[in-house]
Amino acid sequence: MTTALVTGSNRGIGLELCRQLKDRGVTVIGACRRSSPELDALGLQVEEGVDVADLDSIKSLGARLDTPLDLLVNNAGILSVERLDDLDYDAIRAQFEVNALGPLRVTSALRRLLGKGSKVAIITSRMGSIADNTSGSMYGYRMSKAAVNIAGVSLAQDLRPDGISVALLHPGAVKTEMTRGHGMVEADFAVAGLLARIDAMNLENSGSFWHAQGDALPW
Repeated sequence: MTTALVTGSNRGIGLELCRQLKDRGVTVIGACRRSSPELDALGLQVEEGVDVADLDSIKSLGARLDTPLDLLVNNAGILSVERLDDLDYDAIRAQFEVNALGPLRVTSALRRLLGKGSKVAIITSRMGSIADNTSGSMYGYRMSKAAVNIAGVSLAQDLRPDGISVALLHPGAVKTEMTRGHGMVEADFAVAGLLARIDAMNLENSGSFWHAQGDALPW
């Protein structure tokens, strides 16, 4: 692997993906709405103004990049909490735009940079699993992640003839700014697992749904 692009790269899991990929000697492009001091300190190519919910910004990114990508990580995401007695439909809709449609926009716009042997990783969540939902609530997050899961399976089918594999990856319950510090694992541990799963991606397991620590997850 020589070149990777990571969306949502300015903090949390995205930032740690950039850090660990760079440590492997990978040329990393960090795409984000706004950079951060931590991302700038890594000395990567940073593409700011990239909002995965804004098609024009994604098309602009695609137009100005000409480096073939070995790995595209669709990591950008948002989370809000909705319960049945307190539904915020605007927040639910926003999560669909970022979490579900965002990876589709990015992958479509950057498809010309992907070739045989390239990999597309979508950072999703087991909260998008229908079979695993035993606690309810979190309507926007759960629905948007279920939607991106099926989008990932379709991408796997459509990109297979080009030799491009796709994985849907759950990082675990990670302590990040997005989760307000709640979680069970730190970002460095989660990302090490994510990269192990990415290493194991191939056309035979393309379209599968994996926990970062190696367990196959139910749909």
